[in-house]
Amino acid sequence: MTSNAPEGPLAGIKILDLSIALTGPYAVALLADQGAEVIKVERPGMGDIARWIGVSVNGMSAFYLACNRGKRCVAVDLSTTEGQAVVLQLAATADVVVQNFRPGVIDRLGIGYDAVQAVNPDVVYCSISGYGPDGPYRDRSAYDTSIQAYAGFAANQADPEGGPPEFLHQNGADKVSALYASQAITAALFARAQGRGGQHLELAMADACVSFLWAESAGNEVLLDSDGTQRSSFNAGFKPMPFLDGWGIVVPTTDADFAGMCKALDVEGYDDPAVSTVTARYANRAKTNELMDLCYATAASLTQAEATERFERERVAFAMVLSTEEITDDAHAEAVGMFV
Repeated sequence: MTSNAPEGPLAGIKILDLSIALTGPYAVALLADQGAEVIKVERPGMGDIARWIGVSVNGMSAFYLACNRGKRCVAVDLSTTEGQAVVLQLAATADVVVQNFRPGVIDRLGIGYDAVQAVNPDVVYCSISGYGPDGPYRDRSAYDTSIQAYAGFAANQADPEGGPPEFLHQNGADKVSALYASQAITAALFARAQGRGGQHLELAMADACVSFLWAESAGNEVLLDSDGTQRSSFNAGFKPMPFLDGWGIVVPTTDADFAGMCKALDVEGYDDPAVSTVTARYANRAKTNELMDLCYATAASLTQAEATERFERERVAFAMVLSTEEITDDAHAEAVGMFV
């Protein structure tokens, strides 16, 4: 996909976009809107998963186009030494590099910050992840709804008179994080223009979303003696998962996540061709819903701690629904210094 970026304040800035899905691509699209020149690297064959979300025609979905407007795309296999060399060559002349792999993955591919900074000392390198590079949740998969659960969106959307937490129908956590990332990148570019060099930006979606909600949430936790209940809505197709002592969410977006959820909850049939792939699950919603109902039934017999152990074992994207008060006491929030 090619497009002529409009003249704007970022005209002349070159960005190498290694990110996928929504948060990273949307952040970079905002910078392209401001005139930056963007080269997006995608996996050969399938490309960015966003190409296949929603209605897709010839590998192009409206969702993908909205997040990748104004970019030029190139297919590169990052798992090969040849592909990694291509990325380093592109990064050597880039002003900005953006990636949203899990912490550690990009370094193992040989194209992390240290490798890029060695060939481009003044680069602004932005790493986006669910929970950041430190803390006990650093290796967890993260998607929009799991961050909504963790950061307080879901608890805030619950009926204050009682009822389950609810999730935004929009990808609010992804887009809030994208806004934070784009602002951080432009600030880093300004700092570089002032002679302070490049830098490595570490943006955790959890941090960004807690910060975003905190203006309304702080009143209950800082100034008032209350139960922390806020009203600050559920991604279509997802619903809160009940446990014996609370609520959570599992986000079975990929085939591995769906299989992992079923295995974690002792539900068989996930390898049936009727439900084993994303496209099959969309085409066979009745069969998919049968397995989902079985998963939810098993979850209802587990505590949050028991479920957490199972989900972490299977590396499933999940989060427990936390209130604002619970976030302030959370082990990960404490470990990464989310509140100072």
